[in-house]
Amino acid sequence: MNRLKLASYLMFAISVIGIVYALIFNPASWIVYGISIVLIPAFLLSLGLITMAKSTKEEEDERTSEPFIGY
Repeated sequence: MNRLKLASYLMFAISVIGIVYALIFNPASWIVYGISIVLIPAFLLSLGLITMAKSTKEEEDERTSEPFIGY
């Protein structure tokens, strides 16, 4: 689970940096389009993954004793 948190926070940081870059430095329009197409969905995905990676104490016990095997 630590790899998921690390990847989520890394994706979050990269997307925030890219979005702030596009807002502050005013690059060419094609760069802004690329940033908006790639990094805004990555930002939203990283927020969802960060939320999923957090678990309560009860869930931690369930995850270790009975892993998810699918449907």
